[in-house]
Amino acid sequence: MIGRKTKKMAAVEERFNEPLEQMLPPMLTERGLSATAESIGVSKATLGYWLLKLGISVQRVAVSPGEIIEVKRDAD
Repeated sequence: MIGRKTKKMAAVEERFNEPLEQMLPPMLTERGLSATAESIGVSKATLGYWLLKLGISVQRVAVSPGEIIEVKRDAD
């Protein structure tokens, strides 16, 4: 993580009982930025700041019919 978490970040983690680093990526993939921000009770700008602060990268990819996307994790 880059820097300390704010009180608001800690409050969201406590409410959802899960670290933001684990909670946000699947939510963003499933719901998108606006709906995720709304569901956790913050503005899109705040969520964008949190993503930067936490080092979470959001990328958009277009696929043709019949194509698939594969996500791989670095072996740390």
